[in-house]
Amino acid sequence: MERVTVPGTRRSTAWVVPAIVLLLVVGITVYVGSVPLDSSETRSLAPEVIFTSLWQHVQLVVVSTVLTIAIGVPLGVLLTRSRTKGAGAVVLAAANAGQAIPSIGVLVLLAMIFGVGFWMAVIALVAYALLPVLRNTMVGIRQVDRALIDAGRGMGMSAREVLFTIELPLAVPVMLAGIRVALILNVGVATLAAFTNAGGLGSIISSGIALNRMPVLIVGSVLTICLALTVDWLAGIAERRLRPRGI
Repeated sequence: MERVTVPGTRRSTAWVVPAIVLLLVVGITVYVGSVPLDSSETRSLAPEVIFTSLWQHVQLVVVSTVLTIAIGVPLGVLLTRSRTKGAGAVVLAAANAGQAIPSIGVLVLLAMIFGVGFWMAVIALVAYALLPVLRNTMVGIRQVDRALIDAGRGMGMSAREVLFTIELPLAVPVMLAGIRVALILNVGVATLAAFTNAGGLGSIISSGIALNRMPVLIVGSVLTICLALTVDWLAGIAERRLRPRGI
Protein backbone atom coordinates (compact mmCIF):
# COMPACT_ATOMS: atom_id res chain seq x y z
CA MET A 1 0.00 0.00 0.00
CA GLU A 2 1.40 3.35 -1.00
CA ARG A 3 2.22 5.65 1.87
CA VAL A 4 0.68 9.11 1.75
CA THR A 5 2.70 11.93 3.28
CA VAL A 6 0.91 15.00 4.54
CA PRO A 7 3.11 18.08 4.68
CA GLY A 8 3.62 19.34 8.25
CA THR A 9 2.07 22.66 9.02
CA ARG A 10 5.05 23.73 11.11
CA ARG A 11 7.51 23.24 8.29
CA SER A 12 5.26 24.79 5.63
CA THR A 13 4.55 27.90 7.72
CA ALA A 14 8.01 28.29 9.25
CA TRP A 15 8.84 31.34 7.16
CA VAL A 16 5.54 33.18 7.51
CA VAL A 17 6.66 35.23 10.50
CA PRO A 18 10.06 36.22 9.01
CA ALA A 19 8.26 37.24 5.82
CA ILE A 20 5.84 39.42 7.80
CA VAL A 21 8.72 41.03 9.71
CA LEU A 22 10.59 41.69 6.47
CA LEU A 23 7.51 43.27 4.91
CA LEU A 24 7.03 45.48 7.96
CA VAL A 25 10.67 46.61 7.91
CA VAL A 26 10.56 47.32 4.18
CA GLY A 27 7.23 49.09 4.54
CA ILE A 28 8.42 51.36 7.35
CA THR A 29 11.63 52.12 5.43
CA VAL A 30 9.64 53.13 2.36
CA TYR A 31 7.27 55.18 4.52
CA VAL A 32 10.08 57.11 6.21
CA GLY A 33 11.75 57.74 2.87
CA SER A 34 8.54 59.02 1.30
CA VAL A 35 7.55 61.63 3.90
CA PRO A 36 9.37 64.93 4.52
CA LEU A 37 11.13 64.90 7.91
CA ASP A 38 11.98 67.95 9.95
CA SER A 39 15.20 68.27 11.94
CA SER A 40 13.85 66.69 15.13
CA GLU A 41 12.41 63.72 13.22
CA THR A 42 15.69 63.28 11.35
CA ARG A 43 17.62 63.19 14.63
CA SER A 44 15.16 60.78 16.26
CA LEU A 45 15.20 58.42 13.26
CA ALA A 46 18.93 58.49 12.58
CA PRO A 47 20.26 54.94 11.95
CA GLU A 48 22.65 55.08 14.90
CA VAL A 49 19.79 56.12 17.21
CA ILE A 50 17.58 53.28 15.98
CA PHE A 51 20.31 50.62 16.23
CA THR A 52 21.35 51.82 19.70
CA SER A 53 17.75 51.73 20.93
CA LEU A 54 17.20 48.29 19.41
CA TRP A 55 20.38 46.94 21.02
CA GLN A 56 19.40 48.38 24.40
CA HIS A 57 15.98 46.77 24.09
CA VAL A 58 17.49 43.39 23.24
CA GLN A 59 19.85 43.67 26.21
CA LEU A 60 16.96 44.44 28.55
CA VAL A 61 14.97 41.46 27.27
CA VAL A 62 17.86 38.98 27.30
CA VAL A 63 19.21 39.89 30.75
CA SER A 64 15.78 40.03 32.39
CA THR A 65 14.69 36.73 30.81
CA VAL A 66 17.88 34.92 31.86
CA LEU A 67 17.45 36.17 35.42
CA THR A 68 13.76 35.24 35.38
CA ILE A 69 14.63 31.68 34.35
CA ALA A 70 17.48 31.49 36.87
CA ILE A 71 15.09 32.49 39.66
CA GLY A 72 11.79 31.00 38.52
CA VAL A 73 12.86 27.46 37.57
CA PRO A 74 14.84 26.58 40.74
CA LEU A 75 12.19 28.24 42.91
CA GLY A 76 9.42 26.34 41.11
CA VAL A 77 11.28 23.06 41.58
CA LEU A 78 11.88 23.82 45.25
CA LEU A 79 8.21 24.56 45.87
CA THR A 80 7.18 21.16 44.48
CA ARG A 81 9.26 19.27 47.03
CA SER A 82 7.38 17.67 49.90
CA ARG A 83 9.01 19.87 52.56
CA THR A 84 8.08 23.17 50.90
CA LYS A 85 4.72 22.45 49.24
CA GLY A 86 2.91 24.54 51.82
CA ALA A 87 4.82 27.66 50.78
CA GLY A 88 3.85 27.25 47.13
CA ALA A 89 0.49 28.97 47.48
CA VAL A 90 2.07 31.93 49.29
CA VAL A 91 4.81 32.41 46.70
CA LEU A 92 2.35 32.11 43.82
CA ALA A 93 0.08 34.66 45.46
CA ALA A 94 3.01 37.07 45.75
CA ALA A 95 3.96 36.47 42.10
CA ASN A 96 0.34 37.01 41.04
CA ALA A 97 0.28 40.28 42.94
CA GLY A 98 3.46 41.38 41.20
CA GLN A 99 1.93 40.77 37.78
CA ALA A 100 -1.41 42.31 38.71
CA ILE A 101 0.26 45.65 39.41
CA PRO A 102 0.50 47.75 36.21
CA SER A 103 4.00 47.50 34.77
CA ILE A 104 4.47 51.26 34.66
CA GLY A 105 3.59 51.32 38.36
CA VAL A 106 6.31 48.76 39.14
CA LEU A 107 8.85 50.78 37.17
CA VAL A 108 7.95 54.06 38.86
CA LEU A 109 7.92 52.49 42.33
CA LEU A 110 11.35 50.91 41.84
CA ALA A 111 12.67 54.15 40.36
CA MET A 112 11.59 55.97 43.51
CA ILE A 113 13.30 53.38 45.73
CA PHE A 114 16.44 52.41 43.79
CA GLY A 115 16.81 55.18 41.23
CA VAL A 116 16.78 54.95 37.46
CA GLY A 117 18.86 53.04 34.97
CA PHE A 118 19.34 49.69 33.25
CA TRP A 119 19.41 47.40 36.28
CA MET A 120 16.40 48.99 37.90
CA ALA A 121 14.45 48.28 34.71
CA VAL A 122 15.75 44.70 34.70
CA ILE A 123 14.51 44.19 38.28
CA ALA A 124 11.07 45.43 37.28
CA LEU A 125 10.98 43.15 34.23
CA VAL A 126 12.00 40.13 36.30
CA ALA A 127 9.31 40.89 38.88
CA TYR A 128 6.71 41.20 36.14
CA ALA A 129 7.68 38.09 34.13
CA LEU A 130 8.44 35.72 37.00
CA LEU A 131 4.91 34.34 37.38
CA PRO A 132 4.63 32.39 34.06
CA VAL A 133 7.99 30.67 34.59
CA LEU A 134 7.32 29.89 38.25
CA ARG A 135 3.76 28.69 37.70
CA ASN A 136 4.54 26.55 34.65
CA THR A 137 7.52 24.94 36.36
CA MET A 138 5.33 23.94 39.29
CA VAL A 139 2.45 22.79 37.10
CA GLY A 140 4.76 20.84 34.78
CA ILE A 141 6.36 18.93 37.63
CA ARG A 142 3.11 18.35 39.51
CA GLN A 143 1.40 16.85 36.46
CA VAL A 144 4.00 14.09 36.09
CA ASP A 145 2.35 10.73 36.65
CA ARG A 146 2.97 9.62 40.23
CA ALA A 147 3.30 6.02 39.06
CA LEU A 148 6.41 6.94 37.07
CA ILE A 149 7.95 8.58 40.13
CA ASP A 150 7.14 5.55 42.29
CA ALA A 151 8.62 3.27 39.63
CA GLY A 152 11.84 5.27 39.64
CA ARG A 153 12.07 5.15 43.41
CA GLY A 154 11.35 1.41 43.26
CA MET A 155 14.35 0.99 40.92
CA GLY A 156 16.57 2.51 43.58
CA MET A 157 16.77 6.08 42.28
CA SER A 158 17.40 8.86 44.74
CA ALA A 159 15.11 11.88 44.93
CA ARG A 160 17.66 13.90 42.94
CA GLU A 161 17.86 11.23 40.22
CA VAL A 162 14.08 11.05 39.98
CA LEU A 163 13.93 14.83 39.61
CA PHE A 164 16.52 15.06 36.84
CA THR A 165 15.71 11.88 34.91
CA ILE A 166 11.91 11.69 35.22
CA GLU A 167 10.21 14.82 36.53
CA LEU A 168 12.10 17.61 34.78
CA PRO A 169 12.27 15.94 31.33
CA LEU A 170 8.52 15.30 31.40
CA ALA A 171 7.85 18.85 32.63
CA VAL A 172 9.99 20.52 29.94
CA PRO A 173 7.16 21.26 27.44
CA VAL A 174 5.08 23.10 30.06
CA MET A 175 8.15 24.90 31.41
CA LEU A 176 9.19 26.04 27.94
CA ALA A 177 5.72 27.45 27.32
CA GLY A 178 6.03 29.56 30.48
CA ILE A 179 9.48 30.81 29.47
CA ARG A 180 8.13 31.76 26.05
CA VAL A 181 5.32 33.77 27.62
CA ALA A 182 7.78 35.53 29.94
CA LEU A 183 10.01 36.37 26.98
CA ILE A 184 7.19 38.01 25.05
CA LEU A 185 6.03 39.87 28.15
CA ASN A 186 9.52 41.29 28.57
CA VAL A 187 9.64 42.53 24.98
CA GLY A 188 6.47 44.54 25.47
CA VAL A 189 7.09 45.81 28.99
CA ALA A 190 10.68 46.81 28.14
CA THR A 191 9.31 49.68 26.06
CA LEU A 192 8.35 51.36 29.35
CA ALA A 193 11.98 51.27 30.50
CA ALA A 194 12.54 54.47 28.53
CA PHE A 195 10.67 56.34 31.27
CA THR A 196 13.40 55.33 33.75
CA ASN A 197 16.33 56.27 31.51
CA ALA A 198 17.08 52.66 30.55
CA GLY A 199 16.78 53.19 26.79
CA GLY A 200 15.23 50.74 24.38
CA LEU A 201 12.72 51.17 21.60
CA GLY A 202 10.42 52.87 24.08
CA SER A 203 12.67 55.92 23.88
CA ILE A 204 11.75 56.33 20.20
CA ILE A 205 8.07 55.92 20.99
CA SER A 206 8.21 58.39 23.87
CA SER A 207 10.06 60.89 21.66
CA GLY A 208 7.32 60.61 19.06
CA ILE A 209 4.68 61.24 21.72
CA ALA A 210 6.54 64.10 23.40
CA LEU A 211 7.39 65.84 20.12
CA ASN A 212 4.04 65.02 18.52
CA ARG A 213 5.84 63.50 15.54
CA MET A 214 3.81 60.72 13.94
CA PRO A 215 6.67 59.24 11.80
CA VAL A 216 8.81 58.77 14.92
CA LEU A 217 5.93 57.17 16.83
CA ILE A 218 5.10 54.84 13.94
CA VAL A 219 8.71 53.72 13.47
CA GLY A 220 9.16 52.97 17.18
CA SER A 221 5.89 51.06 17.37
CA VAL A 222 6.48 49.02 14.22
CA LEU A 223 10.03 48.13 15.28
CA THR A 224 8.70 46.93 18.62
CA ILE A 225 6.15 44.76 16.82
CA CYS A 226 8.87 43.36 14.57
CA LEU A 227 11.07 42.54 17.55
CA ALA A 228 8.19 40.84 19.38
CA LEU A 229 7.31 38.74 16.33
CA THR A 230 10.96 37.77 15.80
CA VAL A 231 11.48 36.82 19.44
CA ASP A 232 8.28 34.76 19.49
CA TRP A 233 9.34 32.99 16.28
CA LEU A 234 12.80 32.18 17.66
CA ALA A 235 11.27 31.06 20.96
CA GLY A 236 8.93 28.73 19.06
CA ILE A 237 11.88 27.17 17.23
CA ALA A 238 13.80 26.76 20.49
CA GLU A 239 10.73 25.25 22.16
CA ARG A 240 10.44 22.60 19.45
CA ARG A 241 14.18 21.88 19.49
CA LEU A 242 14.47 21.56 23.26
CA ARG A 243 11.33 19.45 23.69
CA PRO A 244 12.41 15.86 24.54
CA ARG A 245 11.65 13.36 21.83
CA GLY A 246 8.46 11.41 22.30
CA ILE A 247 6.82 14.09 24.46
